[in-house]
Amino acid sequence: MADMSRKPGPTFYLACCWLALVVLCSLLAGLLPLPFTLDQIDGDHLAALPGGAHLLGTDAMGRDILARLLFGSRVSLVVGSCAPLLGLMVGLLLGMPTAWFRSWSERLIMTGTDVILAFPALIFLLVFTSISGPSLATITIGLGLLLSPRFIRVVRANTARFREREFVLAARISGASEINILVREILPNIVGPLLAYTLVVAGYVIVIEGGLAFLGLSVPSPAPSWGGMIATGRDVLEEAPHVAIIPMAAMFLTVLAVNLLGDRLGGRYERS
Repeated sequence: MADMSRKPGPTFYLACCWLALVVLCSLLAGLLPLPFTLDQIDGDHLAALPGGAHLLGTDAMGRDILARLLFGSRVSLVVGSCAPLLGLMVGLLLGMPTAWFRSWSERLIMTGTDVILAFPALIFLLVFTSISGPSLATITIGLGLLLSPRFIRVVRANTARFREREFVLAARISGASEINILVREILPNIVGPLLAYTLVVAGYVIVIEGGLAFLGLSVPSPAPSWGGMIATGRDVLEEAPHVAIIPMAAMFLTVLAVNLLGDRLGGRYERS
């Protein structure tokens, strides 16, 4: 039975408020009356401190940090949500039948997941982006494929727990088909823990995308991303640390908020 006794604390509501703010700003970034565009260069204020016309300052090229921070949030949110969802879909399509039917396909699929998990992730992404070209879609699909084996394992383990439960046996006796049992009996019982795991993975993906952007493997310039902004601030870290610290703080708070929500949701499905 799910643990419902633990009430949300202040950190939970703060995490929700921060994520709502990030999502809202990313959606309205193109509509907000910003004084500067994301690629507009102010040659008189290079790596300027926060204040004045530039609320959060400028980077080393004189571009407004606030504008780039708002538009860069779109990359983190798209990759952080779509890549785990892609992995979840693949995990459901392969993990549930693998745990349910226990045929030769189980050995084949699980061997494939072991091979992908053993392959260096950075090398895979380097090859994938070099073939497809660096773009938001390429990074999202590449990370989704890398996450798929993890979701297959989690889905398979959760599905196997319910194979011999009473309500499943009752559905079999009533004449329900195997697909019907999977969709109507098994899926509703595993979707909660899977969503909690997806949230935790989303925070991990945002960090990975930031690392790829830092290496120049994410969205191409001049499109901003938080990791790319951190990389830009690396060259002026001693003179103007705010150039790197501001996007770093935004990424840190977003990942922390996602992890807090994932932990909270996961706690609701702990078995007593």
